[in-house]
Amino acid sequence: MLERWITALHTEDAGLEEPAATRERFKERFPKNATRRMTQLGLLVGASLEPLGPTENDTLVYASGYAETRALEGYLDSFPGASPTLFQTSIHPSAVQQALIIRQQAVRQFFPMTGSEFLPAQALQVALLAETPRTILCGGDERGTWLLENHAASERTFAFALALSVSPENALARVTLDLDSEADRDASAQEVRLPLLAFFDLVHTRTPFAGLIAPGRRLTLDWL
Repeated sequence: MLERWITALHTEDAGLEEPAATRERFKERFPKNATRRMTQLGLLVGASLEPLGPTENDTLVYASGYAETRALEGYLDSFPGASPTLFQTSIHPSAVQQALIIRQQAVRQFFPMTGSEFLPAQALQVALLAETPRTILCGGDERGTWLLENHAASERTFAFALALSVSPENALARVTLDLDSEADRDASAQEVRLPLLAFFDLVHTRTPFAGLIAPGRRLTLDWL
């Protein structure tokens, strides 16, 4: 069983907020003129990471199901004169890169991840297996427009960042992930699905949780 302690947490629930409104809301949080070049998810992930003060000695794990949806929509809409800028910002993991580059923050171990129902399980496993004393798990998604209509985007815009420490000092919650639950391995995907948005809601509302989040993967989240 893997165990860590959440010692810092920040969430951003932008809901149905449009990118322009997010940009206006965070214009004072980033260097001058930087927000014009940032995606909505980049702004939210950057705002979530800032209070945690990531350092180059932390392992950084980033999870996103759809990444920069609005930039991708804009890039596809720009054909036949495809926009190089929109192409660059639509590539996973652009959001974290934007936040780190603007603040000139170095990072030694970075694991960008994507997926669907089992993404939180996969990201948590990577984060909890990290050898560094502190791991930062962050992630999020943008609400789409026409991609959402085609079931290829998130229904809400959100981001989060949490610091996972080996020490329980000043902990907000205890996190465990059981990787060896043989009795749970035959559970169907529908029984254990926990998409990223559902995981976000758990940490955003600080809701306790104990159950399967992937076949053979049982999560316990105890808030202190």
